Amino acid sequence: KPVVNTGSCQSHHVGYCISGSIEVEMADGTRATIKAGDSYAIPAGHDARVEGDEQFRAVEFLSAATYAKYSEG
Repeated sequence: KPVVNTGSCQSHHVGYCISGSIEVEMADGTRATIKAGDSYAIPAGHDARVEGDEQFRAVEFLSAATYAKYSEG
């Protein structure tokens, strides 16, 4: 969301978590945790944050690959 200047991510994500975990919060306040070994489908209108110290790594089959790109300088 900070890359595209919206209040929440407006893309749908479908993937499989390899390591780490994230907490996803929907606009209605519903929350879910995605952790290693989980497959997921996250609809548009969400925010997410990494939980713990381990990096979240996932394979995404449907995502925002071209919606917004961020590069470190």
